[in-house]
Amino acid sequence: MVVMVGGLLFYGEWAAFLSVIRNPEFHFAVVFTLWTSLLATVLAAVVAVPCGFILSRYHFQGKALIDALMDIPIVLPPLVSGLALLILFGPVLGNTLSRLGLDVVFSSRGVVVAQWFIATPFAIKTFKQAFDAIDPRLENVARTLGCSPADVFLRVTMPLAKGGVLGGLTMAWARALGEFGATAMLAGITRMKTETLSVAIFLNMTIGDMQFAIATAVIMLLVALILMSVFKVVTGTGVRL
Repeated sequence: MVVMVGGLLFYGEWAAFLSVIRNPEFHFAVVFTLWTSLLATVLAAVVAVPCGFILSRYHFQGKALIDALMDIPIVLPPLVSGLALLILFGPVLGNTLSRLGLDVVFSSRGVVVAQWFIATPFAIKTFKQAFDAIDPRLENVARTLGCSPADVFLRVTMPLAKGGVLGGLTMAWARALGEFGATAMLAGITRMKTETLSVAIFLNMTIGDMQFAIATAVIMLLVALILMSVFKVVTGTGVRL
């Protein structure tokens, strides 16, 4: 790992690196990636909190199947997930969404949808593990003291699961930040329109601009390193900065 990271850091020319940092295309890719990935993470949390809680606390027929379905975006290659999303938001729902002014295919909305689809299962799994770690007796005690189910969830469950939830959000954001395959299939690869950092690396590699690709890769590498460090500290895995 050290050799791989070191090779990426030292192969590029630092003068070219500084030039790339000032490039308007790089600025667009950074801003576009940040706001789409953050929005996708928020949407992932909206879905993952109830899903993770239900899978942790309730037993019902078909639970194993639903749990397995949640894993599909993790198991499938992102290109396959992107193809499925393209069919869904193209031939299946495309005309209806167009009439509503909500085009998804080859748009920034498509980027958010693809990132959300890929990132949500990671949040669900982490949230479920966080809820599993809480002793249900604590929630039952709160109920006997007169708390409503909503109060128990907000005042007991969520505070106790805070570390796992924050870790899950970090993982989801990291996954959305680096998403490429599903995004390319659903939103396309269009410079200065649907150009995330991953797409920027691909586009510039195809035209032989290695310095731009390397500089962008270094930025993503540093962000990933920071996010993973934060995740390990927040989730209490014994890692200290």
